Amino acid sequence: MKYFILVFLLFPIFVMAQSDFDKAEKCYEKGQISQAKLLFENVVKESPNHIKALEYLGDIQGSIKNWDKTIFYYEKIKNLKPSVANYHYKYGGALGMKAKESNKFKALGMIGEVKSSFEKAIQLNPKHIEARWALIELYLQLPGIVGGSEAKAKRYSNELAAISPVDGYLSKGYISEYFERYQEAIKQYKLAIEIGKSKLCYEKLANLYKNKMNQPEKAKQVLVEYEKIKG
Repeated sequence: MKYFILVFLLFPIFVMAQSDFDKAEKCYEKGQISQAKLLFENVVKESPNHIKALEYLGDIQGSIKNWDKTIFYYEKIKNLKPSVANYHYKYGGALGMKAKESNKFKALGMIGEVKSSFEKAIQLNPKHIEARWALIELYLQLPGIVGGSEAKAKRYSNELAAISPVDGYLSKGYISEYFERYQEAIKQYKLAIEIGKSKLCYEKLANLYKNKMNQPEKAKQVLVEYEKIKG
């Protein structure tokens, strides 16, 4: 009887929170971010552990580069749902962005947790593509003295290739481009185009020609080719 009374008392709160959540989600989808934020915050006031509302609030804070608040929300959902790979990935990404904007000494203290968050995402979801891309970026950007390694970046690129051949070629092209091995990068991006035929694949090659090799005409030809196949 006591349980029934408790459910009866809490039911209106649940309905109100869900109603606000639905409204907030619709506002978010329409690009009405400020309004969505207020509504999601109302949901969290009524239901502090509302996972999706917390995730949306993290996404919103991330979109305006408020990394401390982004980390707060993503850490909370990660702790509430530790078995969800994407929450570890999002937390690691926010932490990485904060590290990037911090001084070197503070950043160095954060790198271990950034890396372990991405690794945890892969452990929980062996096919997690974004976490591998994040680790590739991390190992390329880090100085060798604190763990940066082309070999480790290539390891995750090879793993990507086994999961998604397009991502495999794109990541190999990206690594080659990073080290200014432009002919090899061109080769890999063209292989990605052959099997992917997506706008992203063409843009990667076009950007390489335009921004790194100072060949704007070739870049233009690549984009024209994409427009043709797009129909």
